[in-house]
Amino acid sequence: MPTPTVPPVARVAAKWARRAASASTEYQEGIQSTTADWAGAASAAEGAYKAGVAAAATAGRYGKGVNRAGTQRWKKGALDKGPSRYAQGVGVAEGDYSGQVAPFLEAIGRTDLPPRGPAGSEGNYQRSAAIGKALRQLRERR
Repeated sequence: MPTPTVPPVARVAAKWARRAASASTEYQEGIQSTTADWAGAASAAEGAYKAGVAAAATAGRYGKGVNRAGTQRWKKGALDKGPSRYAQGVGVAEGDYSGQVAPFLEAIGRTDLPPRGPAGSEGNYQRSAAIGKALRQLRERR
């Protein structure tokens, strides 16, 4: 029985990289032209997501994937891709960050704090606890 002809891995990978790199316009157009409700579909799939995560956890797939990749692969990927994208990503996310952090800063600003005590006093720890409680309450309401 004949076997299929398989191209060399290096050629397949190079073709994939070449074609995918030139598809950024199509990627952008696909996002801009879609009428699909991403949030609705993602919310509707929450049960499937939970089931998939539970199945993967039960099978130990997370740990297997981590061990298969290893620290050196993670480090290489992070260094090869991360530094050049980091500043751009932070700049793009500034507005989102502002909107997400604002309620927490406002909650801190509204928190009544007990008086400050001497360094190391129990009263000072209560000041931190008051802020912690306010932030936790806000987090649980969101």
